[in-house]
Amino acid sequence: MHNSQPALPCLKGKHIFVTGGSMGIGFAVVREALKAGANVYFCARRPEGIENALNELLQEGFGRERVAGVSADVACTDAMDSMFTEAERIFGPLNGLVHAAAIMGPIGSILHVDPTEWLDAVRVDLFGTFVVAREAAKRMVAAGGGRIVLLSGGGASGPFPNYTAYACSKVAVVRFTETIAQELGALGVVVNCLAPGFVATKIHEATLQAGLAAGGDYLQRTKDELAAGGTSPAYAARAATFLLSDAARGISGKFISAIHDGWDRWPEHISELQESDIFTLRRILPSERGMDWQ
Repeated sequence: MHNSQPALPCLKGKHIFVTGGSMGIGFAVVREALKAGANVYFCARRPEGIENALNELLQEGFGRERVAGVSADVACTDAMDSMFTEAERIFGPLNGLVHAAAIMGPIGSILHVDPTEWLDAVRVDLFGTFVVAREAAKRMVAAGGGRIVLLSGGGASGPFPNYTAYACSKVAVVRFTETIAQELGALGVVVNCLAPGFVATKIHEATLQAGLAAGGDYLQRTKDELAAGGTSPAYAARAATFLLSDAARGISGKFISAIHDGWDRWPEHISELQESDIFTLRRILPSERGMDWQ
């Protein structure tokens, strides 16, 4: 686990937009970005969650001149267009995005999950990522550049039985990251994808409710992780804030573990990162495992 406490990067005066910002990882990102000097506009699904988050931030000394939040559906194109427009009206041109909003979707064998629920999870987790990233990128290109951080999750780096909607959406987000990083790089926009680790948030309540449909081993792992407190959302928040800052210059198109990858030392290895396919999704060939089948 990556246990170091890197110096807080400077985001002074930057405008950062965070989805899923009322709780869990998203809220930790909002708080960390504010500590780094940014002005933050965030959204979440539930209005009461927005108010609770704003009240907590106000009690911590962050004034309403620096933070605002509203309720919205990230997969609604009209809502996101209006929200980004309002965010820029309040805080000026957009400099950074962290997209943390997601749902777990139906849990169970492909033989039994509800197709409508499955599609809705893909709508939120994958199409919502497209909608949010597209709206942010349009504004960043117009402003001369910016930084986008998307979140992956369980199943992005390996099979995740009984969670097909969530896992397939999240692995697609990784490839989406790599692809739009190439599309937008020449326009001044960098894009990375962050794996936060097992953070004890409400999303895992779905596993507990699903019971054995989640798979006995994963159900027990979830219970154990939650009992132990899980991974602190602070790891993902620090990594996201780093990726939003000038300290991460030259890093784009990468799939990054917030807790394992030593990302705060990456600026020492920019040329190696840029010239190789490390920290990306790739097909493994026999020759890469000492086999020759030709």
